[in-house]
Amino acid sequence: MARKKLISANWKMQKGLDDALAYASRLAGEIPTDPGYDMVLFPPFFGVQGTAKALDGVPVAVGAQDLFWEKEGAFTGEISGDMIVETGGTHVLVGHSERRHVIGEDNAIIRKKLVAALEAGLVAVLCVGEKLSQREAGEAESFVEAQLDTALIELTPSDMERIVIAYEPVWAIGTGKTATPQDAVSMHKFIRGFVEARFGPDVAAVLRILYGGSVKPDNAESLLGEEEIDGALVGGAGLEIESFLQIANAIP
Repeated sequence: MARKKLISANWKMQKGLDDALAYASRLAGEIPTDPGYDMVLFPPFFGVQGTAKALDGVPVAVGAQDLFWEKEGAFTGEISGDMIVETGGTHVLVGHSERRHVIGEDNAIIRKKLVAALEAGLVAVLCVGEKLSQREAGEAESFVEAQLDTALIELTPSDMERIVIAYEPVWAIGTGKTATPQDAVSMHKFIRGFVEARFGPDVAAVLRILYGGSVKPDNAESLLGEEEIDGALVGGAGLEIESFLQIANAIP
């Protein structure tokens, strides 16, 4: 059975509450009852609850962009998995490239956040990907393997049912470099092979692996037409409904 595509929009630190609610309300009127794909929005945390309410009854899920690994405590500025659930979120990004390379989170921190997401009952979108220096040194696969190895250690096949992996070729985001569909497919196959070796072919066969390398309306069809690419984690093009829906409608 073919894996159902998943289209997601990460708004990052953009869109205030009014913009988030206006976007969600308009999207609610644009999405068909059974679109044939899954969709998730990742607004800033303050917008999760309102966005989820605006999309109630609509086949669009809402998630948070990050979480902390503890359930509660003296951790100023952080949010827990339970808080995400309480606001109506069902998904969470873990290890986004900006959390890794801008904020400085390492593989061990990502591992703890992934476990916390699963313990809260959330669907975790685990982000992995290499920078230009690693790709040019021929270390792309080994770098991604290390990210996967630490994040997924000691997890079970049943845990993997609530994990989506997003491949972000950091080297192709805002650098002027271009990742081809073949570049994406090659790494997606590598990731699936890693999961198969650790968890077995049944888990690997249903795992959804998204592509998150500057997906736009003009390259969406070529990317989403690849069997190995199970959807997209969209950044800038997800801020406008028109371009986001164009990407979703590019699914064959």
